[in-house]
This record gives sequence, structure tokens and C-alpha cells, in this order.
Amino acid sequence: MRFLLTDEQREFGRSLDALLTAANTPAVLRAWAAGDHGPGRALWGRLADAGVFALAVPEAYGGVGPLPVEAAVACVELGRHAVPGPVAETLAAGVLLAGAGGPVAEEWLPGIASGAAVVSLTLEGYGPYAPDADAADAVFTVTGDELRLAPGPGEPSASADPARRLFRPEPGGAPVAKGPAIRAAARAAGDTAAFATAALALGCGEELLRATVAYVKQRTQFGVPVGSFQAVKHRLADTLLGLEFARPLLYGAAVELASEVSRPGAGAGAGSAEGSPGTGAGSAEGSSGAGAAVAAAKVAAGEAGYAAARTALQLHGAIGYTEELDLAWWLRRARPLRDVWGTPSACRARVLAG
Repeated sequence: MRFLLTDEQREFGRSLDALLTAANTPAVLRAWAAGDHGPGRALWGRLADAGVFALAVPEAYGGVGPLPVEAAVACVELGRHAVPGPVAETLAAGVLLAGAGGPVAEEWLPGIASGAAVVSLTLEGYGPYAPDADAADAVFTVTGDELRLAPGPGEPSASADPARRLFRPEPGGAPVAKGPAIRAAARAAGDTAAFATAALALGCGEELLRATVAYVKQRTQFGVPVGSFQAVKHRLADTLLGLEFARPLLYGAAVELASEVSRPGAGAGAGSAEGSPGTGAGSAEGSSGAGAAVAAAKVAAGEAGYAAARTALQLHGAIGYTEELDLAWWLRRARPLRDVWGTPSACRARVLAG
């Protein structure tokens, strides 16, 4: 199985890194947490212009996907720069609506691909909260075999990450699609959300490690950099190993998801609304085969990212938890990314179940 990225995929990642470096994401994060979504939506539009959200939208609706490997490359960079907004949820909504087909897909998928629509969602089995629902243009909920458009974002709940606010969507809303295809599409959307979150967690952990290595080279005790101490080196080495072991699991899951999409019959339209473009419905039906690979990637990347946060907090000392330090935004993001869209225990159980 090949895990090496192509030259084009690596260049895609580098271009996103350059875009996000120039965007000053810490300032965007602070504005987003304060309720000012303008800078974040502007950044969202630039990412859409780069093709990020089109990766989960079929060509029939104006996208280029589904392309799981490229989506992993993109989400690692977005996690590295802590881009605010419901990134995983919007990508998952692309898969959900493509599987549902019909008028709801025709209405929302082109906007997701172009960046005009920011979407959040809730799925059965993953908790009641829709992240950043107040900033979303639509909040979809799935109950059984019914897909509904929530009438409002609902009331906010406390969140460990102030730039990732949690909402319980208002109940009700007329069904926009129903039937067995919704259950299959919801399963595929859950896998996509978990997969994208794993990539975000890996990127978050990589940035935490990078910043910590740079800091221990500068901070001195007893006249020498603290990074020269053996205990510090061991802690950083363990953190690096965790991240590097998670990386092949992430790209292995991407390969599994891509093979589901490309298998015979995928995208033939099974389960889509009659008369609607069927691209993506086959992947919704078949995504359960990649579920264990996604769960393995999620638990490995989530745990590695959280371990990187604990290492960063300890080695930065007393300044590590202060909000004045930009790193605090990454520290507060690592644990929610570990737990959302599949807790470690739930992911391990899914891996064991095969």
C-alpha cells in the first residue's frame, strides 16, 4: 500500500501552508471566539478558492471529489494553523447531502464547494452538539432515516475551546429528505467527520510540537537551553513518535476511503433520490468497510495530538496556559479534537469489532 504523497499533493499542502501563514490565523481565531465571524468567513472563502471544500463534493454538484487523500492533506494544514469554523462538519455535510441526493443536494452542495455555504450538523451516535452553528448557513440533523434542516442554531453550551462553540440545534424543522439512503449517507458522513477530525488533530499536534521544540531551544536554565536536558529530549521524542505513528494510519484510512469510492458500482446512484445525480451514493453505502481504518486513525491522531498538548504545556512552563500566548489556542483545541466524532474508547471498540 502506497503512503507517499504525489508531487501534486505535496504542493497542494505547501500552497495551503503559505496561504494560512499569510492569513495570521491567531488573530482570526481571537475574532471568531469573540463572535466576529467576518475574518473567519473571509479566510473560509480563500480556502474554498484553493479547492478545499470541493474535495468532498461530487463533480455533479460543482466539486472535484470525493478525494480523501487530498482532504487529509488539506485538513492537516488547517489543523496545523488552527483554522476556525466547522471544517470537518462541512466536509461531512458534503458526503451526507451527496448520498441524500435530490433537491437538498442541488441547493446546498454547490455552495459548500464554492465556500458560499458554511454547514454544521449532528448525527445520531455522535452527540447532540453542532459546532459553530451560530456561524453556519445551515445546520442539518439526522434522526433515523430523516434528514432535517434545523430552524435555528439553538442555545450555546460551554466548550473547552472558545473558538469552537457548541450548540444544541433547535428541534423541529421539516424533513428535507428521508428513506434508507439517509441512514447510509449518515454512516458515510460520520466516517468523513471522524477522518477529517483525525487530520485536524494531527496537524494541531505537529504545530504544538514545532512550537515547543523552538521554545526549549531558547529557554535556558543553569546557563544552557532546557532542550539539552535528557528528560526534555525524551518527552519530545515520545511526542514525535506518537504523531509519526498516527500519520500512516491517517493516510491508510484515506486509501481505504478512496478504494470504497472507486470500487465497481460506487457513485452509480444507489440510494439517491430518483432523478438526481448519484455520484457519491455508492461511497455512502460502502463506507462501513473503511470504518475500522478511520477509527484507528482517529484514536491514534487524537491521542497523539492531545499528548503533544500536554508536552507543550509542561515544557512551556507557567506561560503555556496564558491566553496572551498564541499557543494557548492550540492547547485548548487538542482535547476537543480527540473526543469529538468518536471518543478514544469508542474508536478502539470499533477497531476491535473490525
